[in-house]
Amino acid sequence: MAGRERVLRMSVELPLWRALAGYRVLTMLYALGLCVTTYDQFTRPWIAIGYDAVLAVWTLATLPRVRGAASCTKGFLAADLTIALAGVLLTAFADSHQRIAGGPTLPTIWTGGAVLAFAIKGGWRWAAVASTVVAAANLVERGQLARDTLHSLILVWVASIGIGYVVEVARASERTLARALEIQAATRERERLARDIHDSVLQVLAMVKRRGTALGGESAELGRLAGEQEVALRTLVAGGLLPAARIAEDTAVPVAEPTDPAYGEGPDGTGPVDLRTLLAPFARDGVSLAEPGAPVPLPPAAARELAAAVGAALDNVRRHAGAGARAWILVEDEPADILVTVRDDGPGIPEGRLAEAEGEGRLGVAQSIRGRLRDLGGSAELISVPGQGTEVELKVPKGALAARGKKAERR
Repeated sequence: MAGRERVLRMSVELPLWRALAGYRVLTMLYALGLCVTTYDQFTRPWIAIGYDAVLAVWTLATLPRVRGAASCTKGFLAADLTIALAGVLLTAFADSHQRIAGGPTLPTIWTGGAVLAFAIKGGWRWAAVASTVVAAANLVERGQLARDTLHSLILVWVASIGIGYVVEVARASERTLARALEIQAATRERERLARDIHDSVLQVLAMVKRRGTALGGESAELGRLAGEQEVALRTLVAGGLLPAARIAEDTAVPVAEPTDPAYGEGPDGTGPVDLRTLLAPFARDGVSLAEPGAPVPLPPAAARELAAAVGAALDNVRRHAGAGARAWILVEDEPADILVTVRDDGPGIPEGRLAEAEGEGRLGVAQSIRGRLRDLGGSAELISVPGQGTEVELKVPKGALAARGKKAERR
């Protein structure tokens, strides 16, 4: 729904309706000025004055009606077009035959606004009907088809139909964009849930499989069943077939995340979080932490995601680099970015192994690390040389974090 609201705010119709409102006011003033300056040339000036008074009152009173498609109803459009047609036909009674042949009608170009309202509201088909009716009224008023009259009528007809067609295309594009935004939001949510599953349920199943196989006997059968469930769950997560409600029930607090009591909270429980506080619990069991001397404040949600990505990287070190491998965490607070580097002295990652793991549904790097950083507006770079360890660089631009904070405040 947020995607649809954003599309509505960006809708091309809104500036068109505003432009139409301005057009109606300006052309109404033009019609009044023309009536005043040519008052003595009318054969029945009181008809012109009376009509222009009605036109001015109608234009100003109906300005709220042309603020959007919802308020611009079919009844209003019919009444608006009737006012325009009445002015065109009354011109024959208010002016002389000589002036009618080459002069403007009483509403002048205000009539075009009535036709454009049809175009914006209903598209090119409505515009074609309205412009055709106006053309017929002009022919009746003038009594003949002069070249100038024909040119004016064709111009109105083509312009209104063209605008109506553009509006229809814009509406179709907005519907497509709204649907794309919904799909994107659903995909992001699925990826977030997949990360939580990877950090908890899948790791537990993998551990049960390994321990059961090692113990043998009935435990081996339990390990085999756990392995089958792990494969099935990875397949569901990778394919996006697991219902969100089911995932939410099955996920717990990720085991890789720090358990510091201040996790996710600032001094007052809601303010910025010092990233160093969240990373400090990781500095044990062969893991060294190097941090700036000053706090590294981040929004709570961003700090949690960044710390979870670090935890996922360290999990990979423990599982793949061997029991004796060491890891180092380096935190850098640069002017434009927050950088966190996780480096180990393990054997490195063989070429093509990450793509192979992702194809098998193992989403540790793709979701738990890169997915988290992508959602924060940052990036995760993984550099690994066989025999020389692996380095994961997590970068989050401060500008992206500020934009996320402002967006959260608006919500």
